[in-house]
Amino acid sequence: MPIPKTLLEQIKQLIPPLNGTLHKGQSGRVGVLGGALDYTGAPFFAAMSALRFGADLSHVICSPTAAGAIKSYSPDLIVHPILREELSPGDVKPELSSLLSRLHVLIIGPGLGREPYMQNYAKLAVTLARESGMFLVLDADALFLIGKEPELIKGYRRVVLTPNVVEFKRLSEYVGIDPSTPPDKRAEVISKGLGGVAILQKGAKDLIAIDTTGDAADTEKSLLKDEAKEKTKEIVEVDVEGGLKRCGGQGDILSGAVGTFLAFGKCYEDGAFGDGKIAASRMPLLAAVAGSMVTRNTSRLAFQKQGRGLVTQDMLGEIGKSFSEVFGEETQGDKGKL
Repeated sequence: MPIPKTLLEQIKQLIPPLNGTLHKGQSGRVGVLGGALDYTGAPFFAAMSALRFGADLSHVICSPTAAGAIKSYSPDLIVHPILREELSPGDVKPELSSLLSRLHVLIIGPGLGREPYMQNYAKLAVTLARESGMFLVLDADALFLIGKEPELIKGYRRVVLTPNVVEFKRLSEYVGIDPSTPPDKRAEVISKGLGGVAILQKGAKDLIAIDTTGDAADTEKSLLKDEAKEKTKEIVEVDVEGGLKRCGGQGDILSGAVGTFLAFGKCYEDGAFGDGKIAASRMPLLAAVAGSMVTRNTSRLAFQKQGRGLVTQDMLGEIGKSFSEVFGEETQGDKGKL
């Protein structure tokens, strides 16, 4: 099923122009919160994919036990080893709050793990982000946290959840989905139960759903200043061809992609570029669709070259070409003028 043309055109309007008019930071400042002793690859892939998708700056907020490894993977990432096990969230709150104030979006989950101290820092980060109206992407073990404490994000319209099969099942159990509900309707039910948050259900075909028609969606208190007061429901199916091998870090690249498009949306919302006609309430849906399309196509391109031997690292180098194929060569700037 092709993506509606109007939706695709809206996504293209959120892509920062490469024409020399923007300064550093106006194409997106992305943060990834995750990375502890056992997990260093996932936050790297999420943060590095953000740069490959076109973000200007990408930060990793992690435990000191992961910082050295992540720094060694790439000098392009800005690494903040502030999530110390011996400290409390209250100790870290001032520094974390200051850091978040410089970002356009925060991705929580890649490499987070389930150690209590990392889960507590994730909870703090969600709370701080929500208080400031910041865009969020929640993936991996951040969804484990939400499964236990859904009130953290219920009704918050600036968040995208990106569950895999297992995580989707857990969210379904929380919402109490009727087993007879058709599979292609379940993401919509979860969105409604969580107050209209955007759900990106990963699978053979990705489904993106937003449903604000339930009681949990309090649009009157929304931090989206241009939020339409009427309640809405929208489902988009992304069936862009992907690769035939699903390597472990592809979900991290997806979270980085969605986060980057949300950062683009925030720059657009702030007036860095564009005409400002796209409502902020559209950003989560548009970012989820865009991230899904490019990530799936990136997987296809990498698989064509590597086949069975495909690893996540192979995908990073294909993101630029994939972006051009999905949204047009014109999004890469006029390189002929250089």
